[in-house]
Amino acid sequence: MTASKFNQPLGGNEMPRFGGIATMMRLPHVDGAKGLDVGFVGVPFDIGTSNRGGSRFGPRQIRAESCLIRPYNMATRAAPFDSLQVADIGDIAINTFNLQKSVAIIEAAYDEILAADCKPLTLGGDHTISLPILRALHKQHGPVGIVHIDAHADINDHMFGEPVAHGTPFRRAIEEGLIEPARMVQIGLRASGYEADDFDWPRSQGVRVVQAEECWYRSLAPLMGEVREQLGDGPVYLTFDIDGLDPAYAPGTGTPEIGGLTVHQGLEIIRGCRGLDLVGGDLVEVAPAYDTSGNTALTAANLLFEMLCVLPGVEYRTG
Repeated sequence: MTASKFNQPLGGNEMPRFGGIATMMRLPHVDGAKGLDVGFVGVPFDIGTSNRGGSRFGPRQIRAESCLIRPYNMATRAAPFDSLQVADIGDIAINTFNLQKSVAIIEAAYDEILAADCKPLTLGGDHTISLPILRALHKQHGPVGIVHIDAHADINDHMFGEPVAHGTPFRRAIEEGLIEPARMVQIGLRASGYEADDFDWPRSQGVRVVQAEECWYRSLAPLMGEVREQLGDGPVYLTFDIDGLDPAYAPGTGTPEIGGLTVHQGLEIIRGCRGLDLVGGDLVEVAPAYDTSGNTALTAANLLFEMLCVLPGVEYRTG
């Protein structure tokens, strides 16, 4: 049998799944993005968090739980490792003590990743990290469309007087012209707010807001058909805050809100992005200390695999 020219996850019969070095899906760890189609990137950053910290440990735990994921998607028949060169390119060494310097470090790191023509799939970290990633993407692609899954809109004007934190990235991104608001959808927003019109600011900018109550008791496959039509052919970034899921499924996060999406709906959203020109994605706000079962990180790892499976260029195996 001819060896594949593409990196393959380490199989459970080659090394027990509880053994070996923890990389995303037990893929090779490489230094830099050169030669890769897709790179899994860790950003162990949580100094933009306003409530419970700990998402700096998210990338490490997501990698550990990802050891259970096998290379073929049995639901969609996606075979990403048959057509894409994928590896784990490690963590970005942020400045633990300085948010603004860390944001600049992250942006510079993604400049290098994107210059290598590598699509980043990011293991967060708190949601602040989406802003520097979008700044780097803008240099390559111009304004992008956004599929944003979250309990919160993250469009605060400031937090404790700070313009950049995990509750502000999409307001800054819209103000900076990094996003095309008419090609942005926010799904799963819910809970209480500071003002009755907290979700109306993105709507006033042209963003489609789908509150969690609109998602209850229904499949989101029809919604995603509408989203694909709305976002069209241009570049799209997928950002998934794990607190978009109900805390019954993902308690290990800093700002949990009841009444959220189910895991099945999360899968429908990501799988519904197939056919979009995805230029990257992130999974943020996993704080492992609040879920000792590991299930939040396990869910996050699987959602990242699903993101990989809908990237352009993935082959699908027919029966």
